[in-house]
Amino acid sequence: MIQKLVSSRTKFVAAMLTTGLVTMPALFAQAAADAPVVKKSLLTKWVIDGGPTMLFIGAAIIAFIALSIFCAMNLTKAKYIPEDLKAALMDHMANVRVRSAIELAASHPSYLGRLVAYSFPNIDATRPEDLGRDQVEDAMADFTTNETRKSMTWINYISLCAQASPMLGLLGTVIGMVGCFGTLAESGSADPSQLAGDISVALLTTLWGLINAIPCISMFFYFKNQLSALTSDSIKAAEDMLNTATATVNADTIYAKIPEGIAV
Repeated sequence: MIQKLVSSRTKFVAAMLTTGLVTMPALFAQAAADAPVVKKSLLTKWVIDGGPTMLFIGAAIIAFIALSIFCAMNLTKAKYIPEDLKAALMDHMANVRVRSAIELAASHPSYLGRLVAYSFPNIDATRPEDLGRDQVEDAMADFTTNETRKSMTWINYISLCAQASPMLGLLGTVIGMVGCFGTLAESGSADPSQLAGDISVALLTTLWGLINAIPCISMFFYFKNQLSALTSDSIKAAEDMLNTATATVNADTIYAKIPEGIAV
């Protein structure tokens, strides 16, 4: 009797274990299907999934933003041709107070102030017909060349960011494609879930490289043209001052050539 009872219990346990082993995979699969899908954050989806190359692209983006802010703060009319200084210098030159104009310009840190302080000491009072214009213009050209080179250094760094960003994106693309082919070689099948990570690296680095390169190119030409315009305006203002002083010195000669009425 006892043996029959034990035998029946053993069969019952064996049946339960068999049923559990058969149904357990289906239960786990159902649980996995019912489990909520964890969504990636935007930072992970659009940046972190790009891999280590995104660090270098991010550095290029930060450098571009910093350089743009720096150039925007420095390439302004107030720092190149302030109206108050321009008016004061014009007043001095209209009255041929060249030394006063030089002293005023030397005390002002603007581009126009430094240009006048550098070039106007070449004014030659022994040449009243043009006040030594050729020497003054040569000094202006020297000053402009030196100053433009300094300012263009920072603007050229923006161009460097524009050229480096797509190259970094291409580097990330190559790294991603190498990873894809490595996965294919190991698995022997083109499972999209296994290739998704490497494809993300390839596409995200290319995307962010182009996102940074396009505004970099635009801002490079904008700041370059802005520098050229401010420099030209400063030179023109200095030349106008020199013309005004020359006209004042030669006022009698100039007016003597202009007819006034008709002799009868």
